This record gives sequence, C-alpha cells and structure tokens, in this order.
Amino acid sequence: MLLFTPGPTPVPQNVRNAMSAETMHHRTPEFEAIFEKTRKHLFNLFKTDEVVMIASSGTGAMEAAVINLCKNTLLSVNSGKFGERFGKIAIAHGLNNEEIKNEWNTPVSVEAIVKAVKANADIDAIAVQISESAGGLRHPVEEIAKAVKAINPKIMIIADGITAVGVESIDVTNIDCLIAGSQKALMLPPGLAILGLSNAAIETIGSGIGYYLNLASEIKKQRQNTTAYTAATTLTIGLLEVLESIEADGGIEKLYTDTATRANAVSSALKAIGLHIYPSTPASSMSTVDDENAAEIRNLLKTDFEVNVAGGQDHLKGKIFRINQMGLISNYEMAWVVNAVELCLAKLGRRTYDGTANKIFNEITFGMGK
Repeated sequence: MLLFTPGPTPVPQNVRNAMSAETMHHRTPEFEAIFEKTRKHLFNLFKTDEVVMIASSGTGAMEAAVINLCKNTLLSVNSGKFGERFGKIAIAHGLNNEEIKNEWNTPVSVEAIVKAVKANADIDAIAVQISESAGGLRHPVEEIAKAVKAINPKIMIIADGITAVGVESIDVTNIDCLIAGSQKALMLPPGLAILGLSNAAIETIGSGIGYYLNLASEIKKQRQNTTAYTAATTLTIGLLEVLESIEADGGIEKLYTDTATRANAVSSALKAIGLHIYPSTPASSMSTVDDENAAEIRNLLKTDFEVNVAGGQDHLKGKIFRINQMGLISNYEMAWVVNAVELCLAKLGRRTYDGTANKIFNEITFGMGK
C-alpha cells in the first residue's frame, strides 16, 4: 500500500534502519553528540536564531508557542481545523482569543490582519498556519508578518509550518516562532515537534510558562545538547538520518525545487483529467481535490490500486481528498498515484482512460513538455 496522506508520510527504509538499533540512553555523551549534529542541521533548515525539539505531536509545539509567547490576546486565523486549534489552545489557558474565520479554501488577507491589529491594542501574538492542511491552503504568512511588525514589532508571530517546513523556503525575517512536526516533510513517525525561535521570541519567553512545555527550560538545556526532560531518542536519531539524507540527495534547496515541481506536476495532471483543486491558493505540501465522488475515488484508490490518500474533516468529510507531495518521494510512485486517480474516474464512468494524467505528470516532472 502506498501511503500518500499528508501526514503521517512514509518513513524511508534507511531511516527505519537507523531507528531500529538498540535503545540509547539520553543522558550519555553518545546521544549528546547525535543531538548536537541534529541541531546543526535544524539551524540550516529553519534559519532561525534558536531551535528547540520537544517530545510531542505538533499540537504540543503549538501549545508551547501560545503559552510562552502570548501574554494577553491571541489573534488566530481559522481557515481549517488547525487554525481553529490555536484559538482553542489560547482559551484553554485563559488567554483572550480574537479569531479571523474564513472558508477552508480561502486564505486570510494581510488587510484583515492589519485591521484587527490596529483595532485591538491588546493583541500581542498572532497565530497562523503557513500551510493549513485541512484544505491544503497556503496563507501569505511572510507578508502578514512584515505588515504586523511595521505596526508593532513586539507582536509575536507564530507560524505553524508543520506542513511547510521541509516543503518550501520560508522567509523567517519577521517570524518569531516557526513550528514543525516529525510526521510530515521530515518523514518520521509522529512524536517529535520542533520550534524555530527568533531572539525577540527568546526575550519574550523570559523564564517561560508552564512546566513540561516551558520553552525557557528547553532552550537552556538544548544549548548544552541535552533536554530538560526525557528526549525522544529514537526519533532524534531518525531525524538526523533524514536531514543527512536530504543533504546527500543534493541539499535542502534541491528538495524545495523537487517538491515545487512535483506539486505543479500533480495538480496539472489532476486538472487535465477534469478535477478541481479546492483551495484558491494551494500549498505545495498537498493537492486537495473537491469532487462529488471524493469518497468513492478515495475508496477505489485504496481497494483497487493500493494508494492511501486522506479525506476531509467536518463539513468537508466525503467532499475532498488530499494527496501528499512532501518528502523524498520517488517519481514512479507519484506517477502511479495520478494514474490511479484517472483509472478511478474511468471506473466511475466519468471519462475514458487515455493516460492523460501520467502524460502531463511526466512531461512536467522530466521537462518533456513542448
């Protein structure tokens, strides 16, 4: 079965091999050396002033960011389940939450953010997804961050990059916290989250908030190549293998280029066979199709063609399907996925199969188009 959900993504064999060795104790010089190497790679990936790894899902990092960087009012952008989650985290911790809500295919506008910030002087942090994976949407986060910092540089910009880090180059000039999760473009099992922090964020964090998710405690320890609490040793070993694999394959810039080409090839192939891409500004991390036969297509992909893609949640359940484009994906596997989608349409009597999807995918991927 080919796993093409936008998280968890497939774990490469060499990474599984690296994680299958005997369990290592986290308070040893051997693990500290691995931790130090991993941090160096993460600084190269995030381009931030500091990086922190915590043993949690991405939601743990979202919560850590909110409680450590927001003291009064969070402005959260809700264009999907994960944007909605930021607001719920703020409320759960007794913080004020002001929400800008759009349909899941609609990005927030810079103007809407600026208007909200100017209207409410209590807003001291903004939380927004770079790639909102509920609908495969890309928000203009860098533009938002720049506009907000021009108004008030002390407002903390929290960017959920869980389906963006390792997918595309992110300008972190005005971003204070960039979040990643292990089970997305980093091609690991779930359970490890990473936060890239600005110096301004570190100053705002101060002595930190909370206990386990206290970022001040982790910053202090991780600068010593250890962790405040038990490290996710196996996942850290796997992460080092992933980051070294990316470097061996040509580096992070090549990965970004390959992912962008793949995203273009997949969406173009799907549109060529009559399908519609759901978000108005698609993220490179996935192709999301809204279709009256979405549930049937997804089921056929799994039962007849051994391809597992994701469906939709809440009001989009049964109405969309989402195809992953993150990570070190083999072209032949991706070609089979778009070919399988076209075969599904033929089985449903929607169009006669003629290999159009594969043709378009290959032309773009291998530069063979006219």
